[in-house]
Amino acid sequence: MERIIASIGFGEAGQAFARPGIRTHDRKIADPATRGALLDACRAAGVAGCDTPQEALSGAHAVFSLVTADQALPAAQDYATYLTSQALWLDMNSVAPDTKRAAAEVIAAAGGRYVDVAVMAPVLPARLAVPLLLSGPDAPEAEAVLRDHGFTNVAIAGPTIGDASSIKMIRSVMVKGLEALTAECALAAERAGVREAVIASLDASWKPQGWESRIDYNLDRMMAHGLRRAAEMEEVAVTLQALGVAPAMTRGTIRRQRALGSLGLTPPDGLTAKLALLGDTQ
Repeated sequence: MERIIASIGFGEAGQAFARPGIRTHDRKIADPATRGALLDACRAAGVAGCDTPQEALSGAHAVFSLVTADQALPAAQDYATYLTSQALWLDMNSVAPDTKRAAAEVIAAAGGRYVDVAVMAPVLPARLAVPLLLSGPDAPEAEAVLRDHGFTNVAIAGPTIGDASSIKMIRSVMVKGLEALTAECALAAERAGVREAVIASLDASWKPQGWESRIDYNLDRMMAHGLRRAAEMEEVAVTLQALGVAPAMTRGTIRRQRALGSLGLTPPDGLTAKLALLGDTQ
């Protein structure tokens, strides 16, 4: 028997993951200003655009929740009652583990089965090749559903709801943080007229290494020299302000460097030992 797939939300991710024959509901379908374009996108993808969530979810074996992060929990709260008993609710939104656990309680109370799905890369241009991490008791069945739908890069992160989203959220500290640092650095370098020299210096000093070694080295420097580095970064903030670039990321760097440096700890060898020594200090 063919299993019905539905989606809630038909934005960038919903359209990237669409396959002919699925049903979708998006709140924008009720807005005359966006209804036409949304239905055109549905038709182009071979997807049935439904006016109501009841119509989209009726009889569905699995539902892809693909809304904005601030709507992940409200979507579960608003639509759980329309789920078929034992339907899989695949929460593919980028939200905190606690948010996903709260949504899971709502889905379970309505008789559905919740799966934490972390989308680990931009959905475009990868589409169904985007890497997915799954977690929760029903992750193995969800993996089969996703592969049958056409996803080719699916893995199970763990048995507990929150395992997948924890990996994504914590990884984002580095990924999105580097993006923000890049913007702050590049804007200041451009305004100071030294962009090429700064890039050349970064190229010369940024040696290839694995992330475990990189984190170990960075913590070593911060524990040993955090106070001095914080003082230096105060001057970096002055430099940026003089160029008209708000030192938002730099201010955070100052606080973190000072916090580790003020502990007065001698860095032990190895990342595991460093993290154990730092414990709950941060």
